[in-house]
Formats: sequence, C-alpha cells, structure tokens
Amino acid sequence: MKCISSLRMKAIDRNCEYLGLLPIQLMENAGAAIAQSVREKLGSGRVLFIAGRGNNGGDAFVAARHLAGSSGYIVKLILLGKARDIGTKEAFHNFSLLKFSRVEVIEITDSSQFEAEASDWYSEADLLVDAIFGTGIKGKIKEPESTAIDYINREGRAGKKIISIDIPSGLDPDGGSFEKAVHAGLTVTFHRMKTGLMSEKAKEYTGIIRVAEIGISADAEQYVGPGDLMTLRRRESSGHKGDSGRILVIGGGPYSGAPALAALAALKAGADLVTAAVPANVAEIVASYSPNLIVRKLSSNILCPEDVSILLDLINSHNVVVMGMGLGRAPETLETVRKILPFCRKAVLDADALAALSDTVFESLAGNCDLIITPHAGEFALLRDMKTPENQDSRIKAVREFSEKKGVVTLLKGKIDIISDGKQTLLNRTGNTGMTVGGTGDVLAGLTGSLFSRNPAFLAAACAAYINGAAGDLAFEKAGNGLLATDILEKIPEIIKEADIG
Repeated sequence: MKCISSLRMKAIDRNCEYLGLLPIQLMENAGAAIAQSVREKLGSGRVLFIAGRGNNGGDAFVAARHLAGSSGYIVKLILLGKARDIGTKEAFHNFSLLKFSRVEVIEITDSSQFEAEASDWYSEADLLVDAIFGTGIKGKIKEPESTAIDYINREGRAGKKIISIDIPSGLDPDGGSFEKAVHAGLTVTFHRMKTGLMSEKAKEYTGIIRVAEIGISADAEQYVGPGDLMTLRRRESSGHKGDSGRILVIGGGPYSGAPALAALAALKAGADLVTAAVPANVAEIVASYSPNLIVRKLSSNILCPEDVSILLDLINSHNVVVMGMGLGRAPETLETVRKILPFCRKAVLDADALAALSDTVFESLAGNCDLIITPHAGEFALLRDMKTPENQDSRIKAVREFSEKKGVVTLLKGKIDIISDGKQTLLNRTGNTGMTVGGTGDVLAGLTGSLFSRNPAFLAAACAAYINGAAGDLAFEKAGNGLLATDILEKIPEIIKEADIG
C-alpha cells in the first residue's frame, strides 16, 4: 500500500486550497467520514469525542454535529483547552456550530478537572473518538492531553470501542519514536495511509485501519503547487555567509548571457554566494552584468582540460555545480565536463553539458554525484537515442523510466514540465507562451541549483520549475509576449516571498 508522509500530506492540503478546494470543505468531508464510521461501529448509543484545538479537533466537531443530527445518539465532546485557543479558523467555525447542535461540551484546561468533571462522561460512553492530535504532533505530550490519553486507554481496556481520527493520538505520523499513544480499535485515516501507521510498533495502537476518501483533488497531488514550496528548507535566522548555498556556475564561451542569467537566478533564489567560472573571452562581459557575481576567468576562449585544476578547487568550495549554459560542444569542452563531473557532490546539467553524458558517464557518477538534468524534448531525445513521445502519458513514462535507470532527477522542460527521480513524479504547469524566449532555461538551471543547495534533488527540481514558471507568469502580466529572461529574474524574489520560503 502506498504511504504518505505528514509533510507531503500537508503540502497536498495546501495545494487543494490553491486549486480552490478550501480547508473547510475537506474538514466537512473528513468529519462526515468519521460520523459514518461511528454509525457502522455503533448502531446507536452514547458517543464521547475528546478533541484537541487543531484541525484534528475540527474534524471531530464536524463529526459530532453530524451524529447529533441523527436519531439514536447522545453526543458529548471534551475540548482540551479553551475555545478561544482553537488553532485554525476552520476548526473554530465548526466548534461554534456546536452550540446550535445537540452536543454537550465541556472545556478541560487542567488534568485535575478530569476526575471532577469528565470521569462520568468517559465511563458512560459506549464509544470514544480520539481527536486529540493529528499528523502535526510535535514534541513532548503536555497536560491535559497526556491524562486524556490515559483516560481513553483505561476505557479501551474496559472494553469500550475506540476510534482514532487520522492517527492514534501520540503516535508519530512518520514512524519515529513516541512517548505514549491511544490504543484504538479503529483508525480512520484520510486520503492515504500515513507512513507511521505501517510500523511494527504502530500496529499495537492502530487497530483496524480504514482509509477514507475526503475529496482530495488529484491535481493537488500530481502537480507542483504552493504546498510543495512550503516543504522547502527555510533560511536559518542564525545562519552565516555561505550557509544558504555556494553555487558554482560553469558556462559560456560561445555565449556570455547564458551563464550570467543562471548565476543571477541562483542569487535571486536565495544563494549566498555565486561564482561564475567562464572562458577568458566572456569573463569581463559576465562580470559587467552585476557586481554581486564573483567571476573566475578560465584559461582560454572555451572550457578545456587545462581548466580542470582550477575547476576542482572551485568545486571543493561550493555546494552545487550548475553547468552547461552557453558552453558550446567542442570536443575538448565535453571532455572537460566528463573529467570534472565525478568530483561534483551535487550538479545541475543543462544545455550543452548534457551532450557530455553517456551510459559510461552515468555509471561513473552512481553514488558519487547527486545529479539533476534539465533537458528540453530535443535534448532528452539525444540522451535516450530515441524521439521524445508527444503523448503526455507516454512522455511521463519515458521520463520516469529514464530517471530510474540512470539514477538521476530529470526535469523535462515543456508546456507541462515533468519532474521525476524514477520513484516520484510531479508535473508543473506554471509558465506561458512568452517563456519561449531565449534565456528562460538558463534562469531555471540557476534557480534549480540554488534550491538544490539546501534541499533534496527531486524537491529542488520540482519547486524550481514551479517558481520559474510562476515568476514568468507574473512578468507576463506586464510584458506580454515581449517578455525577457531578465524580467523573470526580477520576479523570482516575489514568488519566494509570497511562498514564505525566503
């Protein structure tokens, strides 16, 4: 069964919101699914919800309202904490609706209240619904939540039916260690099985697991969105120069603008330091683009084997190498690319550098270099030695199979970008017709390298595709089909700031 991490689930929820499927709609669907599970487990009787102040509690508020509107149920709810401290507007809205329902509610803010105010509620209930913590649980369990878990487990040992919402409270959703947890007879989890529910230890707590569909949009999971950007590593407030990425851009010779665009994109995406290592004939031109760039002049007018020594020194002092933009395909240039690649810990290859790749090169890099390639359809055809399919499903399959076979992350550029590491695949549809202008791929390569310095390869490539296209869309609003690659550069910080990942 396919599992999902708590972070990925959070990203999908945010992507749903971006697509117009609001959190309150998903909460309503989740609550309805819980209410149905209660009906199936308990034909009629007394139901007690024990709810936290997060969205897990919000699901419980909806379920309690649904059940209270059905004949045969007496519904009570314990809120752990004050109503004013409920954490999301959706959960608070659904809690507020309970006053119009036949649901009796008490607030427990201190563990001493359980014996005096809630003990009878526990003992009288035929079924208890655990909605204390969901997949967002962090840190040590505090009071009154800890005592609430103890009371639920006491009733479970006495033979009461226990249902947990999404995950038994206290259990680590991603399979890590945990202090204590609810022993459920039934766990109703949403959309997909959570990773933490599959561990051997978790089986002691989950009981039967039911996966309930709550209307998650397929595109929220298949296409890159703002939710994916939320999972990117943020800059540390206590960081020092270089902690947010040292990027080495190797390009130029026949062309000067391409490496400059890539280097500037890396800076705009948050890298601390960017060095452009370029042939002698374009070094001054590249340096003139911005005083923020560090430019290292190579030995001749093309990248050549004589540059290997200086390049290896530079590679050792940088996190990521971005290579290929405007490089040319002279035999000695491609030979140099092959010589330095095995020394790169992380690399993004674009444009001309892709021509240096072969089965032998891929094999030599396995386990040594974490590699992202960013071909367009023509370059991808040369890499595979066969035409890139026009059909979207066939194209996705080709990218996935190639990535798995070669052990790389492929970002195939197109109207719909395809990103795959062979195991995971995402699509990106940001971008517009104006982005067929030269230089947009160079911007993407630099942007990818910057994100790659702080994040896993697949996530970096997927989010770079989204940010590049979104920045292009923003620039297109003003420039239209007169859009330039430099216009996209200026919009990258806006997209990153809006996503709160700077």
